[in-house]
Amino acid sequence: MTRWLVAGAGGMLGEDVMAGLRARGETVLGPRRRELDITDAGAVHALIADYRPGVVINCAAWTAVDAAEAQEVQALAVNGRGAQNLAAACAEVGAVMAQISTDYVFDGTASRPYAETHDPAPRTAYGRTKLAGERAVLSLLPDDGLVIRTAWLYGRGGPSFVHTMIKLAGSRPSVDVVADQHGQPSWTGDVADQVIKLAAAGARGIFHATSSGQASWFELARHVFELLGTDQERVRPTTSEAYPRPAPRPAWSVLGHDRYRGLPVAPIGDWRDALRRAWPTLWCPSGKR
Repeated sequence: MTRWLVAGAGGMLGEDVMAGLRARGETVLGPRRRELDITDAGAVHALIADYRPGVVINCAAWTAVDAAEAQEVQALAVNGRGAQNLAAACAEVGAVMAQISTDYVFDGTASRPYAETHDPAPRTAYGRTKLAGERAVLSLLPDDGLVIRTAWLYGRGGPSFVHTMIKLAGSRPSVDVVADQHGQPSWTGDVADQVIKLAAAGARGIFHATSSGQASWFELARHVFELLGTDQERVRPTTSEAYPRPAPRPAWSVLGHDRYRGLPVAPIGDWRDALRRAWPTLWCPSGKR
């Protein structure tokens, strides 16, 4: 039986990857950050040499997009060198590695879905550091490396935009949400399932794991209000200029899924259906999750 190792198992996506593997009866080790610092090359090599996993999934990441603008060196240590440490250790034991990446590796100026083969052009420190991780994995594991880009994640563990909208719906008479950024809201339950299936199916190279379709943040917020049974008109459209950030947000984060052709794995379905399926794990009338 294949042994799996999930780095960053305590994060929102990592928790769902762990749950998915356990539900399949897989043997899995899920060290959290305090148990495995992926920036510590010695610790990474020691753990992987001892455990000898068949597949390593790297969910560990610096995800503070704005903070990375001022702390790019620290973000690179995690997103770039951390991924490199894992990949080098995987190469030593012959393990497959799945690296979780992001839409931020693109410039966000397209008008149609970004193909897996589209040239990256990150505009932020976060995007640059994640791209460094992608390249390290594919360079060190040319036959056993898998890069899976995702975007606009929400999940049970939070925090996420969906959780924020649920909270604001109960505390504000109206909410202004940007309508000029478009992407694919993606449930971590679906993404985790996709990561596991792709790794198990022998997928290698770059894949995109996002919901199908597209939406603006404004449209997503209105859909959340609809599921809450409250007036969608309380959500009002605004522009990105109303919310300046240290790191510019991509206007276009829609990713294509062409590389699924020929694989026994289908792309994730429509984002609206995903949100409805995820809803019981995100909200309940008591407000407890």
